[in-house]
This record gives sequence, C-alpha cells and structure tokens, in this order.
Amino acid sequence: MLVLFETAAGYAIFKVLDESKLQQVDSLYKEFETPEKANKVVKLKHFEKFNDTTEALAAATALVEGKIGKSLKKVLKKVVAKEAHEELAVSDAKLGGVIKDKMELSCVHSSAVAELMRCIRSQMESLISGLPPKEMSAMSLGLAHSLSRYKLKFSPDKVDTMIVQAISLLDDLDKELNNYIMRCREWYGWHFPELGKVVVDNLAYCKTVLKIGDRTNVATTDLSEILPEEVEAEVKLAAEISMGTEVSEQDIANIRHLCDQVIEISDYRAQLYDYLKNRMMAIAPNLTVMVGELVGARLISHAGSLLNLAKHPASTVQILGAEKALFRALKTRKDTPKYGLIYHASLVGQTTAKNKGKISRMLAAKASLAIRYDALGEDTNAEMGAENRAKLEARLRQLEDRGIRRVSGSGKAVARADKYQHKSEVKMYDPSGDSTIPSTSKKRKFEEVEQQEAAEEPATPATKPKKPKKEPGVEEETPETSEAPKKKKKKKDKKAAAEEGEEPAEELKEEEEEVAVMETSEKKKKKKKKKEEDDE
Repeated sequence: MLVLFETAAGYAIFKVLDESKLQQVDSLYKEFETPEKANKVVKLKHFEKFNDTTEALAAATALVEGKIGKSLKKVLKKVVAKEAHEELAVSDAKLGGVIKDKMELSCVHSSAVAELMRCIRSQMESLISGLPPKEMSAMSLGLAHSLSRYKLKFSPDKVDTMIVQAISLLDDLDKELNNYIMRCREWYGWHFPELGKVVVDNLAYCKTVLKIGDRTNVATTDLSEILPEEVEAEVKLAAEISMGTEVSEQDIANIRHLCDQVIEISDYRAQLYDYLKNRMMAIAPNLTVMVGELVGARLISHAGSLLNLAKHPASTVQILGAEKALFRALKTRKDTPKYGLIYHASLVGQTTAKNKGKISRMLAAKASLAIRYDALGEDTNAEMGAENRAKLEARLRQLEDRGIRRVSGSGKAVARADKYQHKSEVKMYDPSGDSTIPSTSKKRKFEEVEQQEAAEEPATPATKPKKPKKEPGVEEETPETSEAPKKKKKKKDKKAAAEEGEEPAEELKEEEEEVAVMETSEKKKKKKKKKEEDDE
C-alpha cells in the first residue's frame, strides 16, 4: 500500500512495510512513538518539493476544493503509475474519487488511514529527510497566511490600510490649508485689505494675489481667467482707493511663495480625494453608497480596519466617534448620544431635528449589513447598498411628509392600519354681527336688570355696616339717595309698559311697594342724622 501525504513543503509518497499493523487502529500510535519504530512501519519512497509559496498555495487550494493540481498529477504519473497494482491511501475521500476517475488508480480512505496520517505527521521530521525544522515551520506559516487570505478573498486591491492613511492625510491637509489661507489673507491684507471682502473663495484669492503681486499692477493685469467680470471690476475699483500700506518687493515675493504652496496643496488634496473615492468603491462599495466615501473612510479609520468594523454591531456603528459623550452620559446618568460619525452622512443631514435619531438608527442598521457584505462577501457590486438606500429614502419621505402611521395588531397577527378620519371642524360665517341695530329694546333690558335685583335682595343680610363719623356741615350723597331717582324713572317705565300690556300688573305693584319701603327708610336715616348733629 502507498500513502499520499501532503505537507507545506511538498508531496510525500510513503510505502507501508507492514500492513497488518494497520488493522490495530487503537494501538497504532504505539508504533510511532520513536523514529526507529516509525521507520519499521512506513518508508519514504518519493518527495516532490514545492518551488515557491505560490505553487504551495495552488496545491493547497486544489486539495481543499477536492481537485487534482498540476504538481500532484505529475507526482502520481511519475511514481504511483509504475505500481498501479497497489492501493493508494488518501486523507480525503473526495480527492480519492477524483484520482480514481482521472488516473484509474484504486484509492482507499478509512479510519485506519486517518490514524496513519496522524502518526506520520507526529514523526514527519524524521521520516522526511533533508528538511530542517526551521524551514518547515516557516513554510507552514507562510502557507497558512496565504491560504487564509485566499479563503477570505483578500487581494492587494482590498487593503484597507491605504484608506486609513488616506483619510488621515486628508484631514491633516484640510487643517494645514486653513492655517495657510488665513495667514495669507492676514499677511496680504496689510497691503490690500479690500481684496479679502471682494474675493471670498480662498483658492481664487491666492491665485489673484499670485498674479497681481503689488496692488498697483491690478489696472494692467487681466484677471478674467480667475474671476468673473463683475468681481474683476470691483477689484480694480478697490485697488484705486485702497487704504493699505506700502510693502517692499521682498515681502510680495514671500507672499507669492505662500500662495504657491496653498495652490499646490489644494491640487494635491483634490487628487487625494479622487484616490480615496476610487479606493472606497473598490474595497467597500456598499458602505460608500450608504453613507458616502468620507464618512465610510472615517468609520473604517476609527475601527482600525474593515474587518474590525464588520465585527461591530449596528448600535456601536451608530455612536462610533462619540465615545466621550457616551461615557459622560453614562457617568452622569443622562441621555446617551444618538449618533457619532454617521451624523455627517447625507441621509441624516437632510432630515429634521426630531427625526435625526430615528434615521441614524436605521442607517446604522443597514450600514452594518453593508460593511459585513463588503468585508466577507465575494461580490464586489453595490446593488445591496443601493437597494437599502432606496428603502431608507422612502422611509424618510414617509416620516417627513405624512408622519408615522400608527399600526395596530400584535406580533403574531397581521398588522392592520387604522382607518383615516378627517376631524377638522368647519366654521360658518355669522351674518348677525354685521348689523348695527340692537336686537333687544332698552325696555327689555331694564326688565331683566330689575328681575336680577329682585332675586338678589332677599339673599343679602339685613345688618347695617358701620360708617365713619363725618364733619358737621358736610353732607355726602349716599348710594341710596343717588339710586332713588333712577328707580323712580324705572317705575314710570314700568307703568307705561303695564298700560301697553307688556308686563303684568302684579309685578308692578310689588315693585311700587319696595320703592315705598326704601323711601321711608331713607327718611328715618335723615332724621337720625339731624338729631345727632343737634346733640353735638
């Protein structure tokens, strides 16, 4: 029997010297305890070494997929075909079936063969001569890394380290550009301060300064390539009446050199942004479609790599970048942040303030799926990201336009939408407010007042309030005396109404009696006052 044994260094063909020992599977390991015992059971017949790691990776992937590689076919034709009458022991039954079909060799795979393979692996260094242990371990490590990269579909085009470095450099360039531009505006502002208000764009400002130099050259300089006609006219007019100080040619030369640096950095920044956009579409196309290349690159940079970002749940992706606010909220027992770096995504930015938390949560959930698809999937298209983005945009329109619909029903039952009912009230115009004529007569109003007073009088207590002493010779009108003539007028009105038949005569008699009682009480009070004055 021949044994096909695969190693990281190459293929080895062993010949079994004593096949009777293979029948004792449980005690077979005892025959391989020492190199001497192992050499009595199996003997190396041929060893085919791999030329490089690429060949080793191709052979290993072919074995994993159950196929025959070029190097294995070469070994089988050279060695095994000469002894076709003997059986070939293989470690994989699928591989044995392929060898049997293509090479017409009888292959064997059983529990005894698997145990024999384990025993050979334990004494591999002594059985295969000419391979130092250090070289063998280095080959095994290199093949393991290459095979893992192949299994995860890693390629040089999908190295996310470049994205981490590119987005960090882009942020640094933005900071440096801001510093340089502010310094340039402040420096040249001493000579031509009006230019800063006329030319707002930073890059156009630096190009204008680089071209004109001293402000006295503005009248003879053509700025049509840099500025529009209206702005160019304003610049020339401002240069004639400028209040800036005079500077030397050396100062202008240094300012121009600074403008050169700003323009070069701006061009490089634009080139770097295009590079970052292309790399993001190659490495994480679905994530780029969902949140944009800048936000996606910052998420990858914050997590360390695309694979590390794929391990994060959606809730972590949502607040990634707001760790300080999160721990401060947990410490002070306040509300935790709703978004981190994902806040700068276009979908979150275009929503209203009350819906930003909901959209960021939904976007983080879909973005985490897109990240895992990009990191571990085999496809490189952005169909899933575009589909999920369309769903989020539809949900956003629903939240913004019509609001959230209340849905009834439990989780097991089918959800049922409530019937919409319009509850607004329509107010009709009241034309009675247009008339200036009073709807009721004055007589009717007087009747209503008298009835109210008659109803209130029995309920009031009969106690007399104390009055302060008054100086002699000074008399003040009491409310009763002032009200008496009014009541007399009312009495005449009542009589007239009774004659016309508008009011019953009984009510009129009662009112006349009340008036008479009031008049007698007033007379008594006046007599008492006179007596008090006489006594004094």
